[in-house]
Amino acid sequence: MSRLHLHRAGRRRPGVPILILLHGWSCHGGFFAPQLEALSGLTEVIAPDLPGHGKTGDTVAPTIEAGADALAAMMQQEGIANAVLVGWSMGALVAWSMIERHGSGRLAGLVVEDMAPRVINGPDWTLGTLNGLDGPRNAVFLKAIEGQWPLLAPATARRSFAADAPRELVDFAEREMRRASPPLLAAMWRSLTTQDFRPLTPRIDVPVVLARGAQSQLYSLAAAEWQAAHLAHARIETFPRSGHSPHLEEASRFNDMLARLVESRAGVQGVADT
Repeated sequence: MSRLHLHRAGRRRPGVPILILLHGWSCHGGFFAPQLEALSGLTEVIAPDLPGHGKTGDTVAPTIEAGADALAAMMQQEGIANAVLVGWSMGALVAWSMIERHGSGRLAGLVVEDMAPRVINGPDWTLGTLNGLDGPRNAVFLKAIEGQWPLLAPATARRSFAADAPRELVDFAEREMRRASPPLLAAMWRSLTTQDFRPLTPRIDVPVVLARGAQSQLYSLAAAEWQAAHLAHARIETFPRSGHSPHLEEASRFNDMLARLVESRAGVQGVADT
């Protein structure tokens, strides 16, 4: 049995990749409700609660690496050998870590939703978060997560969307984010801000869609362009009305993109091992 709590819908169809959706920091698998509902007629859709989040909580160590290992174990236990993996924000780090640690042999494709391969900015990298988060500022933020999360949650929710996003989306995100455990959030934030997947990027040999929100408050077009330039098979798909969360802000268009990708990869079972 998987140690990750799974939100799931739909059923498997021969030759059709399963969709696995990995959520962002301070969220949970339920943030993919529009995809679980709309795409369940196409294939099986699985959205785990990642370590430190949702009903998985502390049953898995709150690190990116532990999340990657738990994801790989879940895929093996479930007999999943043909999947399109969608990583939103922190979820992309878990996806990259799984590829780095376990290979890409079970993947037919990868979607990176508004994320950079390194979050922290520094002298050799300026394509992390748009607010210029660096090591010293991150140390301050880490302390604030544990002590002031109720005050940070509203701003975190707002920055997850375009500035003019519908109020109900922001309210939903804030409500769910407030329920998260500050100590576990801090542990996962500490882990995710130590990751650097720039060296891995050129070795990813599955097709990659870089899904970005044109109005993202967190990551730039340049971060997506850097990835596209260093990946073997990649394209950028921009969602003009979205911020950091196109799967929620432009759910119908995002679902159409995923459906096309799944259908185009039907019959492709595990394209490579890294």
